[in-house]
Amino acid sequence: MGLSAKLLVLTLSFVMIAEVLIYVPSVANFRLNWLSDRLSAAYTAALVFQTAPSGTVPETVARQILESIDAHAVALKTGQQRRLLAASDVRRPVTHDIDMRNMPWHRAIIEAFQTLVCVDADVMRVVGPAPMGGEFVEMVLDEAPLRRAMVDFSIRILILSLIISAITASLVYLSLQWLLVRPMRLMTANMVAFRADPENPARIMAASDRMDEIGTAERELAAMQLDLATLLQQKNHLAALGLAVSKINHDLRNLLSSAQLFSERLAKISDPHVQRFAPKLMLALERAIAFCQSTLSYGRVQEPPPDRRLISLELLVEDVRETLGLDSSAPVRWVTAIERGLTVDADPDQLFRILLNLARNAMQALETRDAKDPGRDQIRVTGRREGAVVVIEVSDTGPGLSEKARAHLFEAFQGSTRTGSVGLGLAIVAELVRAHGGEIRLVEGTIGATFRLSIPDRAVDLDTRRGERARA
Repeated sequence: MGLSAKLLVLTLSFVMIAEVLIYVPSVANFRLNWLSDRLSAAYTAALVFQTAPSGTVPETVARQILESIDAHAVALKTGQQRRLLAASDVRRPVTHDIDMRNMPWHRAIIEAFQTLVCVDADVMRVVGPAPMGGEFVEMVLDEAPLRRAMVDFSIRILILSLIISAITASLVYLSLQWLLVRPMRLMTANMVAFRADPENPARIMAASDRMDEIGTAERELAAMQLDLATLLQQKNHLAALGLAVSKINHDLRNLLSSAQLFSERLAKISDPHVQRFAPKLMLALERAIAFCQSTLSYGRVQEPPPDRRLISLELLVEDVRETLGLDSSAPVRWVTAIERGLTVDADPDQLFRILLNLARNAMQALETRDAKDPGRDQIRVTGRREGAVVVIEVSDTGPGLSEKARAHLFEAFQGSTRTGSVGLGLAIVAELVRAHGGEIRLVEGTIGATFRLSIPDRAVDLDTRRGERARA
């Protein structure tokens, strides 16, 4: 059964239950009214008998009165005297008594259904309050006419209930069908179609202007589908990037290896300038070869776990400056403010990549200006220790980041708005910082852009340290 069929069945069922709850007290009330009408007729007959001359009524008149009220006998009790006013010639035993003077609602309902299942031969004695100061009046009559009247009433109620149920169920069904089932069916069909082709923008849900829960569900589904489609496009971009890099990776490593051989030959030249720069050139080539070998790691798997050890942050920052070629004659001023002797527990190569990416982004931001002024265009690197955490800040005095760049700052292919930039630098930085158990964030309210990264020291294993001391 579909949702529409279930809705129709439930609507009909609940309407019929409501009709049954209405019918039960109605049929009981109908029975009480029917008996009250007969008692009223008995009251009238008692008045006739009471006002008759000498208190007697001709037998033929009494029989006619009894036939008019469908009774076998009428009696009246006044004080201590109980008087039989009229009785038919047929004597039939009374099956059960009905006292209308004290009739609670639950007993009225029970007795009403007992009447519906009675047989035609049942005879009942009905007792009610008496007129003219009498204690009560009672009458004996067949129960079959009452049962037939109740059956007729039940049939009318049933027909009316079916009509009301059909109209109500139709209105409720059509309303819920339009308000709930139809939009849910559309959302279901859209989800099935989107699953078949999630990269097709035409399959994204077109949200309506409804302000209720259905409208909220439509808008959230459309937003989720848009995010998923964007994510799939990014994954495809990454896959295409990995394929392209894999094609050039082999040749690029060969070229870098050849350059490394030439650097080794340069190192044998006795010129002091060559001896000064050749080791740094060889180190840069070694790092380039290592970066080339791990280029695909970002697109395919996670970065390798950091090989952490204590390193001098000041020396590492100096290597970054030399790699970028920022000397005293550069148009951009390099400023460092690192605590003396500060060491950081990190992987040297990965921390070098972190600082190099941040510093290169700062340089690219400063290069957007036409005129270069070392007094204005600066890159500042600071470092300090706060307990077991080393805090490093890389800042520049450039134009800062746009709102679009801030919204997707550390997402691959999303964090850059510069022409020609692929937007991978900050994503790689964030991944490497998280691998060290640290965090990176953009500091608000500064000139240009300031990135603050925190790298905590590794937790000390006390058992291992005790073992090392014992072996020592």
